[in-house]
Amino acid sequence: MEATTFGDVWQEAFSVQTPPPTWLVIAVGVAALIVVVVRGPWRVARNVVTIAHEGGHAVVALLSGRQLTGIRLHSDTSGVTVSRGKPRGPGMILTVAAGYITPSIVGLLAILLLVNNRITALLWMSILVLAAMLLLIRNVYGVVSVVGTGAVVFLVSWFTPAEIQAAFAYFFTWFLLLAGIRPVFELQAQRSRQPSPQSDADQLHRLTGLPGVVWVLFFGVVNVAVTATGIWLLMF
Repeated sequence: MEATTFGDVWQEAFSVQTPPPTWLVIAVGVAALIVVVVRGPWRVARNVVTIAHEGGHAVVALLSGRQLTGIRLHSDTSGVTVSRGKPRGPGMILTVAAGYITPSIVGLLAILLLVNNRITALLWMSILVLAAMLLLIRNVYGVVSVVGTGAVVFLVSWFTPAEIQAAFAYFFTWFLLLAGIRPVFELQAQRSRQPSPQSDADQLHRLTGLPGVVWVLFFGVVNVAVTATGIWLLMF
């Protein structure tokens, strides 16, 4: 980014950029799919999914009138968002249900910026969201994870040419869009191997009476539908 004053930065961040060629959009989409599918890269990249997952819990908790206590992110890519309020009711149900569908939904929202060629705006809005989330983090690993992710986005947005920014923004968006599906399969596999009353699906079972597997199916259907919509918007 060549801007030097705040006004220049603001104007450049929200200006319209030249869209990348279709081959590049497809290429970074394939790269994102590889990261999601291959175990090694996925174990590292899944930390970003956890940030989005817990961020979803946090945003919906606030919107439903609950009081946020804090967020903890762990090195095994699990996380916990703690909020205060009624232990039952629509607000609690929505808060718990938000986590697994948030990454794909964030990816779809990012696509709405990309199809309008607001590439730099997407990167800077991501930094602002991560900065806001950082205020709620309550453990060291969580701070490192959020700061590290934000630092990568900042370095790309500030020091790289427009072509690299576009490739990164589309890769980041593809990844979030596609990465929402795999954790749902992991959730059900974990529930089959070692049932946990603390999983989102099982918490929702206690809150609503619907079986946990119904909630797993709900997460999967929503994420597949959102992903299909995002692919259509990107490619057609």
